[in-house]
Amino acid sequence: MITYILSLVFAIIWAAITGSATLHNLIFGFALSTLSLWIVRDQTSGRGYWRRLGRILSLALLFFKELGLSAWKVAVLVVSPRMDLKPGIFAFPLTVDRDFEITLLANLITLTPGTLSVDVSEDRRTLFVHAIDCSDIEATRRDIANGFERKIMEAFR
Repeated sequence: MITYILSLVFAIIWAAITGSATLHNLIFGFALSTLSLWIVRDQTSGRGYWRRLGRILSLALLFFKELGLSAWKVAVLVVSPRMDLKPGIFAFPLTVDRDFEITLLANLITLTPGTLSVDVSEDRRTLFVHAIDCSDIEATRRDIANGFERKIMEAFR
């Protein structure tokens, strides 16, 4: 994680030195700093950086896939002449336990059309989720646990 933060800092420094804060220049600075840090990885012990980066990218790809699928499902529900919806709130038992992981999971759920994170229990073991269709709550729980939550644990543990 420290290597990633260093790459971001070096990319910002690169933009400041070049005098151009365009997206392309920031991406180039990030790539250049990542390459530089990769070259000296044995001295900085950043061996897990590439693995973590891959897992974070995998989480991002899963999010975009789920975003597209759920947007399509909501669009079909909205234009269908008969909406057979069973909206409701269900409790999702959390496996993640750190504040960052819980916040990330709640935000990913909220950003996915048709679902909304409502609250986290006081003991931080349950996330309450509103869904536009709660006809199969167990399947929704499995989807969240085997999708977003699993990818978050892989990326940040």
